[in-house]
Amino acid sequence: MSDLLRAPAEIKYAEELDWLESIDDGPKPFSWRLSPKMVRLFILGSERADGLDREVAQKWFGDRSFVERSIVTLASDRGLLLIGDPGTGKSWLAELLSAAISRNSTLVVQGTAGTTEDHIKYSWNVSMVIAKGQSRESMIPSPIMTAMEAGSIGRFEELTRSTSDVQDALISILSEKYISVPELESGGSDNIVFAKPGFSIIATANSRDRGVNDLSSALKRRFNFVRIPVVTNKRSEAEIVRFRTEELLRRHAIDLDVPPTLLDVLLQSFADLRASAAAAGSDDEKLESALSTAEQIGVLEDAVLHSNFFGERALTARTLASSLVGSLTRREPEDLAILNKYLHGVVEPRSKEEGGSWPEFLEGGRDAIATLS
Repeated sequence: MSDLLRAPAEIKYAEELDWLESIDDGPKPFSWRLSPKMVRLFILGSERADGLDREVAQKWFGDRSFVERSIVTLASDRGLLLIGDPGTGKSWLAELLSAAISRNSTLVVQGTAGTTEDHIKYSWNVSMVIAKGQSRESMIPSPIMTAMEAGSIGRFEELTRSTSDVQDALISILSEKYISVPELESGGSDNIVFAKPGFSIIATANSRDRGVNDLSSALKRRFNFVRIPVVTNKRSEAEIVRFRTEELLRRHAIDLDVPPTLLDVLLQSFADLRASAAAAGSDDEKLESALSTAEQIGVLEDAVLHSNFFGERALTARTLASSLVGSLTRREPEDLAILNKYLHGVVEPRSKEEGGSWPEFLEGGRDAIATLS
């Protein structure tokens, strides 16, 4: 695993999944590798009441009802659509579910404006078609078709980013559970690919993309919707940020501590900026950033890496502020003006009243804005 830039969940947690499978005596739907209870335990972590011989770490931080409803949906014959704001962990939850159920989370179609029906169904190896004609051997199955043939979970990321005709290609797959291949001769089984038991689709969509390519009512009826809200609980958000940052430190073999006081500064800063955005009267008064948990993790990762490679191998409030300004500035001068207003109106009074890391954070933020201005 050390030679992979980013290992998928089924490789990263392979030993843990093997162990869970070995002790799992619960009923398993279709071709599932783990029972629904073990899938939930793998994702949300173990508790003392589970009575296990070892601890299973929590990997996704959110309400357990979202995970349970997702698992129940996948045990049925309906697709699962995870919808929410950017950075709410939809893709990570989809990956964990696929890894636990199928031990393969890599059967993914990425929805974009350039996604075609071929990406969902199949395409052809042109050189083989020229040499031998169209056949099952010269056909290149899509990740979705591969999942159908294996009875596994297929994933469709950013569903609403793809055009309506591409979305509609999913309707027959989700309802009829097969793909016709009209280019092949009829009369046999080669011109139809049937889904095996256990096949399902997990799609994700950003709620901010509403209106880009809205789902048809026919496609909506074939999905169960699970809405993933923005994490607003500071404790839960701190756990997510800490979990992801510890992963980064291990991956880069970095020996550097993240002081709890600086984590509190980061969490409070994002909470302040979200409150400011909620009270803003127009988009010009809001940062272009979604201020998601994922972006918060990105700010901290940037600060940690900068401290490790260019600093004194210790995270400081100045570096954290510089990373925050650099990461959240998307538009100039609008975003810089908003951040400058935040520093003067909120951070400066707080640094005088509370002290601690805030004065250094204020100074680092001001220097970063001056550099970018």
